[in-house]
Amino acid sequence: MPASRPLRVQDAALFFALTLILTIPFWAASAASGAQLLPGLPAAALAVVCPALAAVILSWGCGGAAAAQAGLARALDVGRIRPAWWLPILLISPAVSVAAFLILRLDGSGVPDPQFNIPSTTALAAVFLVSALSEELGWTGFALAPLQARLGWRGAALTIGAVWAVWHVPALVQAHRSVSWIGWWALGTVAMRVIMVWLFNGAGGSVFGVAVFHAVSNLCWQLFPVHGAWFDPRLNGLLFAAVACAVATAGQRVNSGQAPTA
Repeated sequence: MPASRPLRVQDAALFFALTLILTIPFWAASAASGAQLLPGLPAAALAVVCPALAAVILSWGCGGAAAAQAGLARALDVGRIRPAWWLPILLISPAVSVAAFLILRLDGSGVPDPQFNIPSTTALAAVFLVSALSEELGWTGFALAPLQARLGWRGAALTIGAVWAVWHVPALVQAHRSVSWIGWWALGTVAMRVIMVWLFNGAGGSVFGVAVFHAVSNLCWQLFPVHGAWFDPRLNGLLFAAVACAVATAGQRVNSGQAPTA
């Protein structure tokens, strides 16, 4: 068994590359089938398993089975979350969605009232949580610590956010999104990653907490009228960017530039 060692920036770069390689078959199969899992969500979204898989493979290489198991255990690290931080984890994305909805209404766009079905919403939330955990075991649980140690929390957030956004582009193209749509969506995605790293550090270093935020944001998108059809990536991106700027300033007090230890 290899001796366990601290993760390095090179490991994060390998993680990005391996995640990309593992995702290529999903992109190809999705392009060939044209299937959609949900409105606006092509089958390529099944690649959510790839960040976790890449993290397990590389953790095993760094420290054997024990390191891989420890990495997977981060999916259930809910006990790390400081109670007060549940409020931003759960409420930031809904607040952004409500603000976007009200702005569209005031602008006279004719956006319809949202429709909620409790059983289907609960099932969708569970699916989004599982998929978010799979992603965050990689982006947050594996790649964040070495990047944060080298670049500080803001630099690490922007780096992971940019890679995360690019990783989604082929699926967005398959969903027939325009260049402008993807650009504004990418702004919101990078901004969300800044918020997620701030939450991770401030809440106690919980991968589960970041995954909950991630899942809630996806749920807000699908619940936006009608199944996300009225979702405005420009408005959403600007609102999340405003929140990210706020936490990037306020976060100076709660982030030391070093992620909590696993």
